[in-house]
Amino acid sequence: MRTRVSTKGQVILPHPICRKLGLRTGDPLDATVESGRIVLTLRRSPSQQVRILRDPITGLPVLSGGPDATAKKGTEIS
Repeated sequence: MRTRVSTKGQVILPHPICRKLGLRTGDPLDATVESGRIVLTLRRSPSQQVRILRDPITGLPVLSGGPDATAKKGTEIS
């Protein structure tokens, strides 16, 4: 499959390649040069393991995103 470099230095990846690799708009890619070739590598963020735990105080089920999880705006519990 062929593609071209635009005047802005942008390259459009052919749709079959994006579909095969599961690439979506905005996915971060690392670009390197290896043996005279351009190599693009998808930079995936570590997936969060979401688990249902039982709150030790109330005994009710709660969702836990793990120790490194961050709360999204509007979801903080006060």
